[in-house]
Amino acid sequence: MFTAKFEDAKTWQALISAISALVDEANFEISPKGLTLRAMDPSRIAMVDFELPKGAFSEYKCDEETKIGVNLDEIEKIVKRAASGNSLELSVDHESNKLVITLLGRTRRSFSVALIELGGERPPTLTVEFGVSVKITADTLKEIIQDADIISDFVALNATESALVISARGDTGNLEVRLSKEDEALLEYKVKQPSKSLYALEYLSDMMKAVAASDTVQVEFGEGTPIKLVFTVTNGGHIIYYLAPRVEDEF
Repeated sequence: MFTAKFEDAKTWQALISAISALVDEANFEISPKGLTLRAMDPSRIAMVDFELPKGAFSEYKCDEETKIGVNLDEIEKIVKRAASGNSLELSVDHESNKLVITLLGRTRRSFSVALIELGGERPPTLTVEFGVSVKITADTLKEIIQDADIISDFVALNATESALVISARGDTGNLEVRLSKEDEALLEYKVKQPSKSLYALEYLSDMMKAVAASDTVQVEFGEGTPIKLVFTVTNGGHIIYYLAPRVEDEF
């Protein structure tokens, strides 16, 4: 048996939107400790890793571990119907093989979504040595990614011991943003090894949907490594994205 209540339906909406930015269908793994999800995008160059512990819910009951396959686009359509101040309840009806989503406000609205069978194994945790670790305000990173997106399809990150330079170039112009330790938006800056790498803005732009659920983001990357974005969300939860680098001779 699984039932859970989340007090702020709008926050849950932001979490689902952040996950569905990369994957349309995925398995939620439910245990007495909380909810987790890890899935690759269809192109298999990006991955999302989501965890929301039991303590993030005002009520939570799970008798045994279970896995449910869901269409995230369908769930997002439902949670978008939540009004400000609504809470949300989740439960699984095993007899009908459906996920029940109830929005609680001035009325009680219950939606049922059919569960789906999804093949394939859960992707393993990605283990990478990163040369750079940066903590930045989430709004700042989103603004930079949006700026870069009007210039180019790719963005370059170049970390030296003194500063992080984020740049983009295109046929119509160039962008360069320099962040140093003196800048208020840069909360932490650690460079084990100066590094430079290039990433697709199409994916990074989608990942910025997690900003609605988090105030800060931890950015980790290295020379030619995937980039890792860690968004800390309510009560110890997280959304982590990984994106493979773009390989070019010069950038």
